[in-house]
Amino acid sequence: MSETSHIIHPFPPLFDENSDTLILGSFPSVKSREAMFFYGHPQNRFWKLIPLLYGEEIPITIEEKTSLVLRHHLALWDSIHSCTITGSSDSSVKDVVPNDFSPILQNSRVSRVFCNGALSYNLYMKYSFPTTGIAAQKLPSTSPANAAFSLSRLAEAWKVITEKAP
Repeated sequence: MSETSHIIHPFPPLFDENSDTLILGSFPSVKSREAMFFYGHPQNRFWKLIPLLYGEEIPITIEEKTSLVLRHHLALWDSIHSCTITGSSDSSVKDVVPNDFSPILQNSRVSRVFCNGALSYNLYMKYSFPTTGIAAQKLPSTSPANAAFSLSRLAEAWKVITEKAP
């Protein structure tokens, strides 16, 4: 049985001054918190999906993943700064404090926001959109819990991120 605890997001956003597209998860899974990096669960399809969209090899190391993200002008972060959560379960999330996106928006060219799944989208639109003014687009989750979506179905839905930002 997983333990319920109040957790503060343990690692920083990934972006640079050339990032124009922000991809938001909800909150790092137990595996991601252990790895101190995004999408750390081996069954999460994020690190298979992004290179597929850009015609690249699947990155293995954090350095390779970082390079892939920045090379394509992406930014990664999560909607939640802190919350009470049981294990990695999105459905258990409560006591949400949203992340502050101003450091990313002030130090990059981000003009588009895409959310990896419904919880991220719902929280961003509720807490952050009124401040950022950038409406998010909800994409199907890359989580293994979203078994209804094959990798090819995810790629079809997610290909919108490869289109150039205005």
